[in-house]
Amino acid sequence: MKKKLLRIEEITSKLDEDEKNLENKILKILDIQKKDLISFEIVKKAIDSRHKSNILIVYSVNVDLWNNENFLNKKHSKKLETSIKKHKIRFIEPFVYEIKKADLAKINQRPIIVWSWPSWLFTWLYLALAWLKPIILERWSQVEKRVVQVHNFFTKRELNEESNVQFWEWWAWTFSDWKLYTLVNDPRSKFIFSEFVEAWAPEEIIYSARPHIWTDRLRWVVRNLRKKIISLWWEFRFDTKMTDIIIENNEISKVILSSGEILKTNDLIIAIWHSARDTYEMLHKKWLQISQKPFAVWVRIEHSREFINKAQFWEACFHSKLPTANYKLVSHSEKTRSVYSFCMCPWGYVVNASSEKWMLCVNWMSEYLQNSPNSNSALLVNVLPSDFWSEHPLAWIEFQRNLEKKAFEFWWKNYNAPAQLVWDFLAWKKSNWLKSISTTFKPELTFCNLNELLPDFVGLALKEALPELNKKIPGFANPDAVLIWVEARTSAVLRFSRDENCQSNIIWIYPAWEWAGYAWWITSSAIDWLIVWENIVKKYF
Repeated sequence: MKKKLLRIEEITSKLDEDEKNLENKILKILDIQKKDLISFEIVKKAIDSRHKSNILIVYSVNVDLWNNENFLNKKHSKKLETSIKKHKIRFIEPFVYEIKKADLAKINQRPIIVWSWPSWLFTWLYLALAWLKPIILERWSQVEKRVVQVHNFFTKRELNEESNVQFWEWWAWTFSDWKLYTLVNDPRSKFIFSEFVEAWAPEEIIYSARPHIWTDRLRWVVRNLRKKIISLWWEFRFDTKMTDIIIENNEISKVILSSGEILKTNDLIIAIWHSARDTYEMLHKKWLQISQKPFAVWVRIEHSREFINKAQFWEACFHSKLPTANYKLVSHSEKTRSVYSFCMCPWGYVVNASSEKWMLCVNWMSEYLQNSPNSNSALLVNVLPSDFWSEHPLAWIEFQRNLEKKAFEFWWKNYNAPAQLVWDFLAWKKSNWLKSISTTFKPELTFCNLNELLPDFVGLALKEALPELNKKIPGFANPDAVLIWVEARTSAVLRFSRDENCQSNIIWIYPAWEWAGYAWWITSSAIDWLIVWENIVKKYF
C-alpha cells in the first residue's frame, strides 16, 4: 500500500527570506519537531504580487512524516486546527503511472502515428513500455536543418512551404516555446513533467506555477527526446507524408505515403497540426466526421520588458528572486466582444510564422537567457459562426486564409507584418515609425492603419478593450506600444467526432490532442494523448 503524504498549501515567504527557512516554516505549521520530519518536496511555487509593497513567494509542499497516517486523525491543539484550515492541510496519495504490457500474440500490424508533436513523448514511452512499436510518419525533416531554413526566411523572405516556423520536426514549438500551465487536474501530469526534465527541460517546471520551456532550450529537449525514442526501437520516417487512407468495411486498413508505399495498420492515430490544412481536407473527403469549433483571432502587442516588470512588481522589479513579469488580462463587453490576453510571452520575440505562400501569419518565441528587450502577448477576440457564410466543416480554414492573404497583400507581398502604434490605432491614424518601444519582429514591420485591415468585430472590440486593460495595468495602452497583425491559428477550428474509446466514426482511427478539438494547449494535449493510447493498448491485453 502506498504511503500517504501531507499536502500543505499557502506557505508564504518574503522575497529576502532564504528558501532554506522553508523547513522551519513547515515544522511550525505542523507543530512538530525536526525528528518527526522525514522529507518534504516543493510541488508549487508562485509569486503573489497583488500587494506591490509586499510581494510574496507562495509554496505548496508534500511532506513525509514518520507518523503520516495518524497525524490528521489524532486530536489536535487549537493552534494546529487553525493551521489545517489556513493551509488546507490534507492527505495526498502519491500517483505512480502504471503502464500495462500488451500481449504480442494479439498484434499483427504496427500502429501508425501521423506526424509528431511534443505530446508524443508520453505516448511513445507508453507504447514502448507496453511492447508496441509504432511507425511515426513525420512529414518534414529534422529540427537541425529547419533552423537554417527558417533563418533564411527571416533574412531573405524566401518561404519554403515544407520548411518554416510551422512545419518540420516538432512544428512551431521549436520556434515558439512551451507554456505548460494548465487548469486540468490530472495525475498523469507528474509523469509528463518528469519526462521533460529528464530530457533537459528546466527542473523548476516540476513546481513552477507557470512552467515554461524556452525556445533555445526546447531544441535540445527535442533532440534528447528523439534519441530516447529511437533507443526504444521506434521507427521514425522523416520527409514522409500521408497522402491518402484506405477504408474497408468502415475500418482503417491502409495508409498511402508520398513515396507511393502502402502500409497496413489496425491503428491510425491522427495528430495533425493546425497548419496541415491539406490533410484536413483529405480526411474530410474520406468521410471522417468533422464539425466546426469556435476559435479566435488576435493581434500581438509588444511592450518593453522593463515597463511590464515595473507595472507588476513596482520597486521590487529588479529583485533577483522575481522572474520577468507575466500578466493575464480580460476586458468583458456588453457592446462588442470580450478581449483576452493569451500566451503572454515575457522577454519574448514576435516571429513570422507563415506556412503557405502569399499568406502571412505571426507567432512568438522566447529564449532561456531572457535577453529580449520586449515582452509581448496576444489580444484575442472570439470568432463566431455569424462572421462567415458557410456551415461547411472546413469553412473556418478558409476564413483564416482570407485574413492571412489580405495581410500578406497589404504591402509589396514581401512577408512584412502590418503594424500600428496603440495611440494611432485608437485615433484611426496611420503610424509611420517606431517611437520609444522597439520591435523584435523579423523580417520587418510595415506601418499602416490597422483599422483598414482588421475585421470590424476585431477592431471595435480592441478599441473598447484597450482603455479598460489600461485601468488594470496603468500604461498598458502606452501610445508607443506596437500592435502586429495577423495571428489566426490559436486553437482547433474544427473537431473530429470521437467515442468513449477515443475512436472516430471510422473504426481504429484515433483523433488526438488539441488540433483534433479535444484539449487545450500542451499539458492537456499530452494528457489526452495518454488517454488515447491507454484505449489502444487495452485492445491487446
